[in-house]
Amino acid sequence: MAAATTTTSRPLLLSRQQAAASSLQCRLPRRPGSSLFAGQGQASTPNVRCMAVVDTASAPAPAAARKRSSYDMITLTTWLLKQEQEGVIDNEMTIVLSSISTACKQIASLVQRAPISNLTGVQGATNVQGEDQKKLDVISNEVFSNCLRWSGRTGVIASEEEDVPVAVEESYSGNYIVVFDPLDGSSNIDAAVSTGSIFGIYSPSDECHIGDDATLDEVTQMCIVNVCQPGSNLLAAGYCMYSSSVIFVLTIGTGVYVFTLDPMYGKPYSARYIGSLVGDFHRTMLYGGIYGYPSDQKSKNGKLRLLYECAPMSFIAEQAGGKGSDGHQRVLDIMPTAVHQRVPLYVGSVEEVEKVEKFLSSE
Repeated sequence: MAAATTTTSRPLLLSRQQAAASSLQCRLPRRPGSSLFAGQGQASTPNVRCMAVVDTASAPAPAAARKRSSYDMITLTTWLLKQEQEGVIDNEMTIVLSSISTACKQIASLVQRAPISNLTGVQGATNVQGEDQKKLDVISNEVFSNCLRWSGRTGVIASEEEDVPVAVEESYSGNYIVVFDPLDGSSNIDAAVSTGSIFGIYSPSDECHIGDDATLDEVTQMCIVNVCQPGSNLLAAGYCMYSSSVIFVLTIGTGVYVFTLDPMYGKPYSARYIGSLVGDFHRTMLYGGIYGYPSDQKSKNGKLRLLYECAPMSFIAEQAGGKGSDGHQRVLDIMPTAVHQRVPLYVGSVEEVEKVEKFLSSE
């Protein structure tokens, strides 16, 4: 993603003037009902658990003596580069995450223009789960897949909209495994309700290497074995929520960081129960409590997919001091047996999730 001064890109960023910090490192509130993310100086919120992340060690002068420019901002790209410089992530991961942010910006533009671009309604096909595919499901999947392919750093990608994982032939190095739901809550598009994208990134592996003499079935089987990993193996996870603002939430295992798309920079694109996992989860992150999608008589294992919905969200929750459970065990400890495996999900503050687990164990 280009620097903040470039006029041809739309960086995901937080204004330092707004929050006196380039990003927020947050933890889920321990007390139910309290807010997770709150602006600096909001005295009405007594239980703020956000820590401003600002590097002042190398500042040439005290902050009070420096006149901060109104254009002094930290974009997602510069933040990623800083993490790379500090050895938290490698160059390959930086490129993968930048590619994902590019995909999210493109999808955000498509979502905003959906009603006037004839992108609402169903496509006329169903995905592997038997769900009707919306037009934007198909387009968002193509956008996400293409951005990851052309990053050259992904070896295998697995999407909710694809029957099986796909080995990426355009990989030059890195070979990260990326799982994603390109447009969660797409059934809400026609009603203009918030939607989002969810993703998780696993370690590179050579087991899905495409040999010259490998058959298609052999490659597919190796890819499935590669992708079916427990959530505890995640290196990074995040989601992007498309609502009144475009919010990019990311963890690389060192906390949870939030970035907001500022449409003022660069040329704009021409472009309770919400019913969207991203929207519901984000609200829980902001205001505390718990999000739950249990099993029922019709869906014995719930409807959410373990690999690219429940595991990434649980990883984010744990990084923020919360917990993700299927009602009986930690989601990140569940070993997938299939790419599109479904599990119940309860995610939020530790106390609330443990109350659900205790209740379910007594049934």
